[in-house]
Amino acid sequence: MSGKINNQLFEAHEHALEHDSCPLCGDSHGGELTLRHGKQGPFLGCNRYPDCDYIKSLYNNDGHIVKPLGVPCPECEKELVLRQGRYGMFIGCSGYPECHHIESLDQPSEEAMDSFSCPDCGSGQLVERKSRFGKIFWACDNYPGCKFTVNQPPRNGKCENCGFPLLVEKKTSRGTSLQCAARKCQHSQNV
Repeated sequence: MSGKINNQLFEAHEHALEHDSCPLCGDSHGGELTLRHGKQGPFLGCNRYPDCDYIKSLYNNDGHIVKPLGVPCPECEKELVLRQGRYGMFIGCSGYPECHHIESLDQPSEEAMDSFSCPDCGSGQLVERKSRFGKIFWACDNYPGCKFTVNQPPRNGKCENCGFPLLVEKKTSRGTSLQCAARKCQHSQNV
């Protein structure tokens, strides 16, 4: 079997898409949908761009419900559902947008099970999240009201330099140290 990809397979699919009329301007101006490529992946766009800015994602990552889970939401008691979002699968409340409760599918590690209060808003908890690129970070669960995030694992403690109430674990070539989570300080101290 040859190691080359048969480009005709993709070209046939692209040509089939090119003859669909644009739902925004197709009837009045004759716009047609064509396959385009962007930062978020392939999408369909009107060939009359920029006069017509119609686009449609080829991926159905709009937060749609994949399946109900039969478990009540801890915030509003409506049913939790499995959803497909632009950053992957997640558990969310069926009462969205009235209720913004979400949970990650990943089981938290023992370190992540520790409870860390958000030092920014004081009322939220830091929870482990995953970016669309797969990188792990910790963010306040009061988002979007609070936008506090750290990229290293949080640790309980107080900064010796500025008194900030949260430290992060920083791994370097000399070993592991604790660093102040305040962006302006970032003072390192021994474990």
